[in-house]
Amino acid sequence: MARRSRKARPAAAAPDGMRRGYARSEERNEALRAGLTPLGPDERPWPLAVAAVVAAVLAVANLTAFAFGLDVDGRRPGALGVLVFGGLMLAAAWGIWHRRYWAVLAFEALLGITLAFAALSLLVASNLAALALCLAILVLGGVLFWKLVRVMGRLQAPQRVS
Repeated sequence: MARRSRKARPAAAAPDGMRRGYARSEERNEALRAGLTPLGPDERPWPLAVAAVVAAVLAVANLTAFAFGLDVDGRRPGALGVLVFGGLMLAAAWGIWHRRYWAVLAFEALLGITLAFAALSLLVASNLAALALCLAILVLGGVLFWKLVRVMGRLQAPQRVS
């Protein structure tokens, strides 16, 4: 098999170029961080409030459905799974409402997983109702996910001394 010729490049050129690119990226990041204003003492942007309400509604709905004996695909879900999920969602709702970064980050992770499943579910949607549900989850969840990213940045922004 014939060898393909490659342009010879100096060994030090690639790391130097990477350092320059990294430095430019860090400059942009610093400029963006400087533009973020930290959240005020009792400030809750609408994405934060919506995320807290969604987490609380999911917890209460799951616990209520289990208490009334609703079946999922003809089977009753396990009590431990329902209680753990309900507890986690209630903890997330509390943490999001109290502006805890860990809670918002965990909710973002669950929201991202939900969006991935909704996108994959589009491949097997067998009727218009399933298609509409997947698209609604993708649109509403996507907007909430995107808006929470900036809120997370503001949660991490350092307090400025005046």
